[in-house]
Amino acid sequence: MFAKLTPVPALERPDLLSDGVLASVRDYVPEALVFEIDPDHADTETLCQVFDLPMDVMANAVLVLGRRGGEERRACCLTLAHRRVDVNNVVRRKLDARKASFAPMDYAVAESGMEYGGITPVGLPAGWPIWLDGAVVDSELVCIGAGVRGAKLLLPGASLLKLPGAERVDDLARELS
Repeated sequence: MFAKLTPVPALERPDLLSDGVLASVRDYVPEALVFEIDPDHADTETLCQVFDLPMDVMANAVLVLGRRGGEERRACCLTLAHRRVDVNNVVRRKLDARKASFAPMDYAVAESGMEYGGITPVGLPAGWPIWLDGAVVDSELVCIGAGVRGAKLLLPGASLLKLPGAERVDDLARELS
């Protein structure tokens, strides 16, 4: 039992996962759990209020873009909901880009193959660097997207390091002030 929810092994509910997320769970994080939600509650704050979930286990993935010399560079950054990814400094430098910004919604959906509000590092197409804030990796349990707005995954933060392209970045995010 997790708050007001009863998650089940994700592989038992493939109907709650996008195709890419299902394949990635099967190959890299079979310990992941999943629970179904109303898609209208996919936003982190709403989800926490409706289901009495603690904010300190909620993690948000953001897709970030940068450019250098006409070449597009991208990454998926994951941090806890009470922190914000440092796009202008840490991410920009790691991308080796002159400027970095959050990917527009249309781009994020098209490139990830996931629904907005369900984007997750689990199941991203090959070649995406996945940068995990140290606070995520150190979390006993994190709640992240499942590729669709109608479900969320639960898994140990350290399990995310098993994903292809995943890397711990200790200074990736800052506490909200």
